[in-house]
Amino acid sequence: MVSAGAATLVAAAALSAGAGTAGAATATAAGAVPASAARPLTVGHRGSSAVAPENTLASFALAVRQGADLVESDVQRSKDGGLVLMHDTTLARTTNVEQRYPTRSPWRVADFTLAEIRTLDAGSWKSSRYAGQRVPTLAELVKLVRYSRSGILIELKSPSLYPGIEAQVTRTWKQFPGYLTTALRTRRLVVQSFDATSLRRYHVLQPEVPVGLLGTPAVADLPALSRWVDQVNPAYATFDADYVAQAHRWGLQVLTWTVDGTAAMDAALDRGVDGVITNRPDLLEAVLTQRAAGVTSAGRHAA
Repeated sequence: MVSAGAATLVAAAALSAGAGTAGAATATAAGAVPASAARPLTVGHRGSSAVAPENTLASFALAVRQGADLVESDVQRSKDGGLVLMHDTTLARTTNVEQRYPTRSPWRVADFTLAEIRTLDAGSWKSSRYAGQRVPTLAELVKLVRYSRSGILIELKSPSLYPGIEAQVTRTWKQFPGYLTTALRTRRLVVQSFDATSLRRYHVLQPEVPVGLLGTPAVADLPALSRWVDQVNPAYATFDADYVAQAHRWGLQVLTWTVDGTAAMDAALDRGVDGVITNRPDLLEAVLTQRAAGVTSAGRHAA
């Protein structure tokens, strides 16, 4: 069953298109809303990570200022149970962990306490302008966006490494009185993962929160997935407009990643996606504004 939160994720007031098949009728009965009914979502990939260091509060805050509907991040767990936002399962690429702890290769997230992770510089690798940025916690991201117009798209990253992380994430939302109710009412929270088993576990624990399966599952699998998944979120090069139509037939929304150029943004939007995950939320917002004003992609790229 598609959750009520995801059923209105794109446009609560949009009218459903007429059902042409039994499958489409079922999806409409579940509350699905066609993507074409509303403005697609702008999702800031790890924040506004083309400019600011990914998965830092600076990057998330910039994405919020640039108009992102959702900020996307990846949640993992420290050695002592802290939920931290980090894409890689090691800390080496985006922090100074090798310099600070040279004897602790391979510098896995799970091998460091939260206090140790919090000592790391997560910004200087991108630019000296961001020196001193820290690896944030999931709770800090909630605090940042809670009273903004932006929401959260959180990925359960490599959850097999962190047994029980699904329950921990559900408890995080509940640390903030009223947050979950507001986030669902305003369509500002989605949980996603490549790991279907983990995602299903999360759904069972907190079925009111929309969930998205990363990847491009076979069209034949969409009917079964639609019983509990709200989104299928494929990489940009792995699907076409027909795939989006098939997903919509079963009440599933489609958010694609990671799309940074205007031509690719237009191509993705022309396929009918419900949202685009991008390192350039500012650029996507500009493209969406131009399209809404009737500026065609051909005219824009010719200019």
